[in-house]
Amino acid sequence: MKLLTATNATQGYRGNDFAWCVEGELVHIGVVCPRDEGDPDGGCGCGRSFAGLNSHRATTTAMVREIPGFTDDDYVLAIRSSLEQQGCDASFAEHEAALLRILVRDWPVGAIVERRLDEIVVRQVVQP
Repeated sequence: MKLLTATNATQGYRGNDFAWCVEGELVHIGVVCPRDEGDPDGGCGCGRSFAGLNSHRATTTAMVREIPGFTDDDYVLAIRSSLEQQGCDASFAEHEAALLRILVRDWPVGAIVERRLDEIVVRQVVQP
């Protein structure tokens, strides 16, 4: 299964890149606070980052990786668990997992992506 994961690759491409997640951990697209909602380069960083499901930290770069043996149910459970650990509503975990699978389905393994508010684009493709 292809999934979006944290990566340190291409960090520094933008001057305000950061990588506080654990390399390879699953990430999702977190909410954007009012401080960043109109500017992905706002002071918070949430408008340009992905959120780690396990560390609950953030990174500005994510990589599409193939995770052998990982199932759709595993993905939903990982997202639900992360949201619950943070005290968030986990009722949309299945929907979020489906959207993330659709997001990465046409990108090759090794694609490194960046976020600019609601736009997520391939920054570079590397050999995984």
